[in-house]
Amino acid sequence: MRGSIDGLGSSSPIGHMLPAVFADDDLAQRFVAGLDEVLAPVLAVLDNLDSYFTPALAPVDFTRWLAGWVGAETDGTEPEARLRAAVAAAAYLHRVRGTRRGLSEAVRLVFGVVPEISESGGADWDARPLGPVPGDRRPHLRVSLRLPNPTRADEHRLDALVAAARPAHMPYTVHVTAAERTPET
Repeated sequence: MRGSIDGLGSSSPIGHMLPAVFADDDLAQRFVAGLDEVLAPVLAVLDNLDSYFTPALAPVDFTRWLAGWVGAETDGTEPEARLRAAVAAAAYLHRVRGTRRGLSEAVRLVFGVVPEISESGGADWDARPLGPVPGDRRPHLRVSLRLPNPTRADEHRLDALVAAARPAHMPYTVHVTAAERTPET
């Protein structure tokens, strides 16, 4: 959390800005020095404000707050690197939300694994009028994820993620299974 830092000097000491009559006044200088100590962290943040909105540079606690602000799909348990990647990709994910690519990228950012997505189709065209309608009659989306050590919480998290990132009209199912381990040679 942001707060005061012992010994942090102000980038703009108030004592130097006082009228000349107070330049040699010890009481006035000590009084504004106390204000400098309180304001120094605020000035330090303002001097580096652009860094706070760059996910790779921002403090972790501020990045968690920023995740909620930009609508990144986070739950507070992800590692720092994945949190920063989710915040950095939030704007892009909002642009592709409701598409297969957007859903795949959202799941990859949260779990670190690319999901298997199958859908009923229906987005095609035919050169002949009254040609066959592509895909299934009933829309459906299935998202499968293979994780090294899956838990019930992973399936719940995937369900919540797919519910938020899928096309609004599309019913869906999710499956989380254990990844096949390759034998070490």
